[in-house]
Amino acid sequence: MKYVRCISLELLLLLTVVAGALWIVMQVTRHQSSWNPSNIFNYGWLDYTNDNDGGPELACDCFAVLQGNALETDKAKILTVTKEFRKRVQVPDEIYINATQNCREFKLSRKYFPLSLSEDEKDFPLAYSIVVHHKVQNFERLLRAIYAPQNVYCVHVDTKSAASVRAAIEGIVSCFPNVFLVSQPVSVVYASWSRVQADLNCMADLYNSTTIWKYFINLCGQDFPLKTNLEIVRMLKSLRGDNSMESEKMPGGKIWRVTNVFQVVDGEIKRTGKKKDPPPFNLPILSGNAYIVASRGYVHSVLNDLRIQKLIEWANDTYSPDEFLWATIQRIPGVPGSKWPSQKYDMTDINAIARLVKWQEQEGQQGSLDAVYPECQGNHVRSICVYGVGDLYWLLQQNHLFANKFDMDSDPVAVFCLEKYLRLKALAMIH
Repeated sequence: MKYVRCISLELLLLLTVVAGALWIVMQVTRHQSSWNPSNIFNYGWLDYTNDNDGGPELACDCFAVLQGNALETDKAKILTVTKEFRKRVQVPDEIYINATQNCREFKLSRKYFPLSLSEDEKDFPLAYSIVVHHKVQNFERLLRAIYAPQNVYCVHVDTKSAASVRAAIEGIVSCFPNVFLVSQPVSVVYASWSRVQADLNCMADLYNSTTIWKYFINLCGQDFPLKTNLEIVRMLKSLRGDNSMESEKMPGGKIWRVTNVFQVVDGEIKRTGKKKDPPPFNLPILSGNAYIVASRGYVHSVLNDLRIQKLIEWANDTYSPDEFLWATIQRIPGVPGSKWPSQKYDMTDINAIARLVKWQEQEGQQGSLDAVYPECQGNHVRSICVYGVGDLYWLLQQNHLFANKFDMDSDPVAVFCLEKYLRLKALAMIH
């Protein structure tokens, strides 16, 4: 029965690309010495093994890098710092603007999945909020890595973004019926309420969409998945309706963020000199981060629970509210998928599956008793590791769904090898 279902799915896939069959033949023959029609039935045209858009990353041995091979990892590191390589891997915004004039060709050439790859995935749609302000190539490769036709995606583009960034992302979004721009974009200021508002606006749009999704995941443009869509679905099913997010006692060094009043002045968040009133209902304010895995019920509560609305109103003049709001809501009694406020239910970012981030002050050498994770193999931005190829072996051993940060400008090979690994794994899992 499994074999029959697989063939049925493959025939459906073939029907969706009949109009582009000639294009497929041309693409395959361009990259292979001989073409076998059975490749279509084996999803060969969706595979990245022999085709990476002709990019220079093909010089890297991703299989060896992902296995932690030191020699091949060092070769990849050397390649990424060469001027010629960096020049060749850049994709200007105009390329996406022009390419998306023909959506059919764009989706075929970029190998987006046209159908659900399994019944499990089809019956368990997910909702994504993606907040972006630059680096279109990062965004497009992230979208391609997480795209599935049964899911729904809300994209928030900062109103301050360059015109070319907005035009390129609008072009990409226009090619998919289940991907849309947020209805109310905002100007996002670092550490201000606007970062939360961007996700809240996407939450509302996603909740009101026609897709009855199961879980909400919020991302930024420099995230990348560590799991295939099927793996994500299976891990979320195992939560049995619970949420997964960092939520723990707020460190003393961060209390000032919620005891002082802040406001945005000339594009920066600043103290007003005023003290805040206590939070409503004597809610304990807990520490967390901006990125969460939340059930549909949790999102419903965020949008409708009067207690949470009062909390939101109280929090909108604090510093970096995204790093405590979701964590605090997660511990409010009665919120679907939440945990009790007791410290026994505290969850760190290492145990929450939403996002894996290497903080510079918590890195250390192998064997260190104080370090949370090994040293960053890329570079740091705002004390966060921007992953390099040397981080991939460790990343793939972790239980998290996504990791942050990746940057095509810093290390495109890290993204290339990871997306190649995930695509091969996704295709292998359908047979």
